[in-house]
Formats: sequence, C-alpha cells, structure tokens
Amino acid sequence: MSTKAETPLFSNLGGDLAAGLVVFFVALPLCLGIALASGAPLFAGLIAGIVGGVVVGLLSKSHLSVSGPAAGLTAIVLGAVTDLGAFDLFLCAVLVAGVVQLALGFLKAGTIANYLPSNVIEGMLAGIGVIIILKQLPHAVGFDRDAAGNFSFLDTSGGGTFAPLAQALDFLTPGAVVVALASVLIMKAWEKVPALKRLKVLPGPLVAVVCGVLLNEAFVATGSSLAVTREHLVNLPVSEGLAGFFGQFTLPDFGGFANQKVWTYGLTIAVVASIETLLCIEAVDTLDPHKRYTPPNHELKAQGVGNILNGLVGGLPITSVIVRSSANVNAGAQSKLSCVAHGVLLLVCAAAIPAVLNKIPLAVLAAILILTGYKLANPALVKRWWARGWYQFVPFAVTVLGVVLTDLLIGVALGLAVSVAFILRENQKSAYFFRREKYQEGDIIHLHLAQEVTFLNKAAIKLTLEHLPPDAYVIIDASETVYIDHDVMELIREFKAVKAPERAIRLDLVGFRESYRVGNTLDSRHIQIEHTETPDAPLPRHARLRHGRLIRDLTNERLGQEGA
Repeated sequence: MSTKAETPLFSNLGGDLAAGLVVFFVALPLCLGIALASGAPLFAGLIAGIVGGVVVGLLSKSHLSVSGPAAGLTAIVLGAVTDLGAFDLFLCAVLVAGVVQLALGFLKAGTIANYLPSNVIEGMLAGIGVIIILKQLPHAVGFDRDAAGNFSFLDTSGGGTFAPLAQALDFLTPGAVVVALASVLIMKAWEKVPALKRLKVLPGPLVAVVCGVLLNEAFVATGSSLAVTREHLVNLPVSEGLAGFFGQFTLPDFGGFANQKVWTYGLTIAVVASIETLLCIEAVDTLDPHKRYTPPNHELKAQGVGNILNGLVGGLPITSVIVRSSANVNAGAQSKLSCVAHGVLLLVCAAAIPAVLNKIPLAVLAAILILTGYKLANPALVKRWWARGWYQFVPFAVTVLGVVLTDLLIGVALGLAVSVAFILRENQKSAYFFRREKYQEGDIIHLHLAQEVTFLNKAAIKLTLEHLPPDAYVIIDASETVYIDHDVMELIREFKAVKAPERAIRLDLVGFRESYRVGNTLDSRHIQIEHTETPDAPLPRHARLRHGRLIRDLTNERLGQEGA
C-alpha cells in the first residue's frame, strides 16, 4: 500500500483548529460518560481524553484518527475496577496494557486484527453495547446508588445488572427521566433532521448536554419538584490553582503488580484496545480524502505510550475511536493538529471550568451512552448477520450472549470456538469435489481432490468412500493436489487394497505423486473415452475417458453431501 508524504502540522492551521473544536465538543460528554459507565472517577475520563489527544496525537503517524476512552472498553474496565476493588490497583492493569501494546508494536504485531473473524469482533462490540444500555438505564431514571454496579450480569447479590434495573423503579427520579428523554430526543433529531445534521460545529451530544443543564437550571430557578439534585449531577473536584489541579491525579498502587488479576486484566485490555485501534485506523484511512496510510505497528507503540502515561497519572485506557475520528474527518481536518488541539481544549476545560461541568445531570450522560450502546448493538446489525447465513450468524450470536451473560473474555472465547468449529466443518466439505458422469454402461464417479487435503478431511473422505455403491466405477483424481496428509493416504491405500475389491468397486487413481506410493492406474494426460454411441454397442469396460465426448450429468456436490 502506498504511503503519501506526511502533512505538515501547521499546513492547515485555521481548518485544523476549527476541526479540533468540533472534536472537543464530541469528546467532552463522551469522556465523562464513558468514565461513568466504567465505574471510574469522571476525572479519569478527562485525563484519558487529554492524553489521547495531546500525547498519542503527537506520537501517532495517523493524520486524522483521534484517541481517547472508548465505549468498547467499558465492560472490561467496569469488571476490573469492581473485581480489584480500587481504582489505583486498576491503574496497574492500565500500565501492563501499555507495556504490552508497546511490545506488540516492536514485535510488528500490527496485523493481529486480521486473524479475528469479523462476526466475533462485531459480536463482542454488540455485547458491550447491550451491557452499556443495561448499566445506564438506572442512571437515566435517577438511580445513582453507585458508579455503575457490578459487571456480573447474573449476580443476585444486589450489584449485578438485573438488581439495579428492578431497584431503579423504586427510586425513580422524575426530573432525571425528563432530562434523559429530552436528551435522547435532541440527539435523534440531530441525526434525522437534515437542517440540524448540517450543523457540524454543534454535535448532538454537546447540544444535549447544554440543553440538559439549562433545563435543570430552569427547574431549580422555578423551584420545580423536577429539579435534579446534587447527588444526581457530575461531581468533579474543583481545585484552587495549578497545584490543586495536579493534586487530583491518581497514582497507581504499585503493590498491585503482585496481584495476578492485574496482569490478566492488563493483557485483556491490551488485546481488545489494540484490535479496536487497528480496526479504527483502517476505517479512518478509508475515510481520508487523501488516502494516507497509517503504519499499524507505529500506532500500537503510540497507543502503548499513551496507556503507560494514563496508568501513571490516573486515566482510563484509550484506543483510537471511530466516533471522534469520523467527526474529525467530517469537520475538514487535514493534519493531526486537530487531534492535539482537542486534547488541549479538554485540558483547559478540566482545569478552568470544573464547576460548570458539575452542573451536568448524570441522566444526560446516561442518555448519550444508551444511544452509543444502541449503535453498537443496532438491530440492523443482527439482521445483517442473519442474512449472511448460519455459519456467520451463530458465532456472532454466541459471542453477544457470551459477553452479556458471562464476561468479555469468555464471550469472545466462546464465539471463536464456534467460529473455528464452523470453519473446520466447512474445511471438511472442501476436501474434494464430487462429480457423477452417466454412460451407457453405467455411472462413473469422479472424486477430484482439492489442493490441500489435511487430516481434518479424513473423516469426511472416509464417510464418502464407505457410502460408494457396490460395483461402482470410481476415479480418485489428485492431478491438482499439492499436499495430501499421511493419514488420508493410508485411508486411500486401504480402500484400494481391501475395501474396493471386497465391494467389487473398480478404482482408478490419477495424478498421485510417486512419493505417495499408491500407484496411478490412469494417466491424467490421456483420460479419454473412445466409443461408438449406439444403444446396441455398450461401452467396453476398460474404455479410456475423454471429457469432450462424455454424456455428462454434473452434480458438483460438495464433500459429505452424498453421505449426509
């Protein structure tokens, strides 16, 4: 793939700064909302956005991708924070993830995403979307008992997914419901109404946040019972001076490295974050009007450095994020200055106006996240995989259910296992192609072996040979075969020496290499039939075959269909 020259950082100063402002408006509510969904301090989401914008933005060779906290990691982060019991312990896992990503970059593992089936990847993201929706529904109705609850879907101890959903009905806050519904309507209008869609400088989530704040301030000013109280608002620490601001950063508890769970979560975050990043930069390179190429290994290194820094200063793990990146492209960005600018704006916002951010109702952030989860688990996605057939849909569905009902690692493992099972089954069916040819003296059955015949094909070939009718004439053709497994050759030798004679099956072998030691009985260059086609002149039993003069009835059946 060709790479175009790198665009100078300040070559499009005005346009890139304007695009950076747009990305900032998109990123601000998402940074806060993803931190809320992850069960982490809201300030950690802002730190992650700052690091993703400034540090990764400068280190990356991508011109248009924007990094920050990602919805796709919320389920892992939530589970890790809950399981480890402390956010400073979780930061050790973020450090591990960063080091692993850095190592993957140096090991040139930038192609790992190509080895995961797309149905499993999309199933994982859809499962995460379902979890986000279920976890944020209580916040949308004003039940903010804790950050997000336990990750376990089936936990019945009071912290799982179902328990807060049921309890939320008993603690319903009318004002939060009104604010959440208004936010959803605003964002949907911004997506559907053409005139509003053209207002690219004002993204829907930002408008929802502003309207949610103004609506609640109106409730407060009028003394309405719908006013959302302080415990249902964003709660960022307000610092006095620069020293106070930096004092809000959380340092990792380095004793956490003695905890095996820290390493497990770190590896999980590294793998998932790397896959999301690689998929995102591929998509962004496609969106880039100049079709510039992002080196995947270098991107992994940049992401690794960013996550190491996040682990050291108290930020959430980051990835390259398609929502921010596509907003960056649509806003007309030309260089990575827009990404850096959005990170600087997040820094200024976190340091200078936390009191303003503390007026945002949590219900607004929940509404933003519910729509984000809906986009990940859109019913149209399910319909699309269903239309592709069982082989594609079943691994997708198993992954979704596994992620939602157990956890992300188990869900992905189940999806991969089912996908591999389908691949093996399909591989069995591609061991050879079956063809039946009709003649005056009877049928001739051709088994044309594929280029690669492995031990995985043994069972299917054995089943087919067992179901060949007695007195049949069978030709096994290996003319186009490059490799045949030893076990399969043993099966063919046994069939030739024992089973075919016992069942009066005439067997001819064509195109087998001398090293297989099976002995060809026909020359593949002279497979011909020379005969007179009259009803009273049956074909001689040892007639040679020529395909151009055959009376054919091709069925082209795949492996195993005869014996199924």
